[in-house]
Amino acid sequence: MIKEPPSFVAAVDLGSNSFHMIVCSLKDGKLQTVDRLKEMVRLASGLDQKNYLDDATQTRALACLERFGQRIRNFSPDSVRIVGTSTLRTAKNAAQFLEKAEIALNHPIHIISGIEEARLIYQGVANSLSSSQQKWRLVMDIGGGSTEFIIGSGDNPRDKESLPMGCVSVSNAFFEKGKLSKEAFNQAVLLAQCRLEPFEQKFQRKNWDEAIGASGSLRAIDKVLLAKNWSNNGITLAGLEQLVAHIHACSHIHNLNLPELDIERLPVFVGGVAIVYATFKSLHITQMTVSDGALREGLIHDLVGRIYDHDIRSATVRSIAQRYHVDSSHALRVISALDYLLEQLPKNYLRGDVQEAQQFLHWAAQLHELGHDIAHNQYHKHSAYVIENGDFAGFSRQDQMVLARIVRAHRRKFPAKIFADLPTPWNHDAQKLAVLLRLAVLLHRSRQDYDVPKFKLSLSKFGMKLQFPKGWLDSSPLTHADLLHEASHLKAVGLQLSIK
Repeated sequence: MIKEPPSFVAAVDLGSNSFHMIVCSLKDGKLQTVDRLKEMVRLASGLDQKNYLDDATQTRALACLERFGQRIRNFSPDSVRIVGTSTLRTAKNAAQFLEKAEIALNHPIHIISGIEEARLIYQGVANSLSSSQQKWRLVMDIGGGSTEFIIGSGDNPRDKESLPMGCVSVSNAFFEKGKLSKEAFNQAVLLAQCRLEPFEQKFQRKNWDEAIGASGSLRAIDKVLLAKNWSNNGITLAGLEQLVAHIHACSHIHNLNLPELDIERLPVFVGGVAIVYATFKSLHITQMTVSDGALREGLIHDLVGRIYDHDIRSATVRSIAQRYHVDSSHALRVISALDYLLEQLPKNYLRGDVQEAQQFLHWAAQLHELGHDIAHNQYHKHSAYVIENGDFAGFSRQDQMVLARIVRAHRRKFPAKIFADLPTPWNHDAQKLAVLLRLAVLLHRSRQDYDVPKFKLSLSKFGMKLQFPKGWLDSSPLTHADLLHEASHLKAVGLQLSIK
């Protein structure tokens, strides 16, 4: 642990149906929930046929975030995690919306992949359960635009999938303006079964001991079944059959008249029922318990891990490096050189957090050569592709983009333009970090365990200067030639490197 832990932490989940925020006190590593906020924004309903988020929905969402922002605006940057899910993964104008949303919240927003969403959901569920038994669990979470399935035991999620179907998207597609029919419901169930079909064997009943639901849709179904006395043991297949028969008898959602069903949930309720019914049928589920834990709880526990220096991202990097047979000894040499370079830089060299920048540089050093396992030629491009497009537990899309761009630029011609679309402050800092990585790799090109002499790194208005002990460059002609070649690469993009 490097920094003093914050007294309060918060997580915000910008879901496709609802926005959620949880605020917890943090003392001695223990969490206590002090505040929860939830608003049904139905972000997924704002996507047009070309996957652009319409202005009305953006306005509604930003008004909600202004209210959320009042609660967390003055929290320290390292005490808040905010993520966007399915709709923000899909929306073509997500970047423009996020720019306004980050102003409203005064904190950065990270878009996470469906697989990362599934991992965090599982963590939220696992930490909400009191059972110490190491059972295999099937966890299901229905969002507005996607549904996640995870099999895990204890804190370990083994199998994870995210399918493109949610209570909002299915309701919009099959129950337009709230109209109901047996044929439309059956078509919605069929769609869900088709989406599930490729994963049926993985998530079949024989592969787990208990089923747990974790979402507003599943909690709403659970409440309705209990209130109607159709089930007194969570969500059961027998109870769902009675609920489906009731839906078949209605021509509009306003005819449902179901006790304990929130009026705000009503427009997307039947879409959620169709997904759950299809899942029970396809995976042969007879009973499912509903958990209070979900994505935001998973985010909070992940954040606490980062605060106490148990960052899942570091474990992910080590695992990926091993998978691609990266030379760990060489990575450590590069890390040592990077730390030496960073020590000599002024504090205002970077706009963002120096400690976070150092962390990304360490990860880049560990992964910059993973492309060797694919092809030696242009290996830096292969490395960057895997980093940007792989399923990296703990990393957001933005995290992976930043890391990939630094690695992509660590050798050959310097691609200065690839940093322009990174979020602030990375659009400024990542290029500078890439230059440091280039120098660290170059200084250890021989891959030998010898000490690079103590040299001075200084900055001027013209660029960067490296000054080595007298005579060392003459006795190291290959390194000298490499440094001169590097200076020409950087000069081509307006960066000056002086070597003495």
